[in-house]
Amino acid sequence: DGTKLQMRNIIAEINPKATRRIMLCAHWDSRPYADEDQTQTDKAILGANDGASGVGVLMEIARVLKSNPVDIGIDLILFDAEDLGKPEYDNSYCLVSQYWSANLHKPGYKANFGILLDMVGAPDAKFAWEQVSIEAAQPVLQSVWQTGHNLGFANYFMYYQKSGIIDDHYYVNKIAKIPTIDIIHYDAASRTGFPGHWHTHNDNMSAIDRNTLKAVGQTLLEVIYTTK
Repeated sequence: DGTKLQMRNIIAEINPKATRRIMLCAHWDSRPYADEDQTQTDKAILGANDGASGVGVLMEIARVLKSNPVDIGIDLILFDAEDLGKPEYDNSYCLVSQYWSANLHKPGYKANFGILLDMVGAPDAKFAWEQVSIEAAQPVLQSVWQTGHNLGFANYFMYYQKSGIIDDHYYVNKIAKIPTIDIIHYDAASRTGFPGHWHTHNDNMSAIDRNTLKAVGQTLLEVIYTTK
């Protein structure tokens, strides 16, 4: 809409010289308005689940990898301005992943696959197969979900499908051509398809459960340590 904004991605590289690489990403911004709430709709949400949960999992993964190194390369990317968008504006979500996908942080950057985390902290969260992930990276989706099941997290990683969504992985797949899946909470009973605290002021620490964070983080670590 013409507003000038300061935006920044945060990128960390582990084993930067390794040619085989996994990209792990999340968005570190939170929504500047609570448009799904009944009060204070013009106030920013805390975003404990919608944004911060994915960031928290990636920070813990980085800590574990420092103590227990791997040979493959890992890139941790925290995208800005994912949640700024408004439905009336085309391509107004995921602004900086759009930019990154067209202007990679290293010329010719490639990753074998990517995993996006978005809303991965709520109690009893359900993660479904999302259509963009199916079309762009179904082998990755299958591997991650099977790993989750093998670790005993079948109650989180569900095999039912949901329609495609515009999230950071959409542009990473379409523009950067890196096969990337989205692990994102899906609530089939909700009007929006997302948990009830989505885009409201209830997206605070009460929306976070350590067991869900563990299920996602443990699964990703297993994927990392078993990838050759």
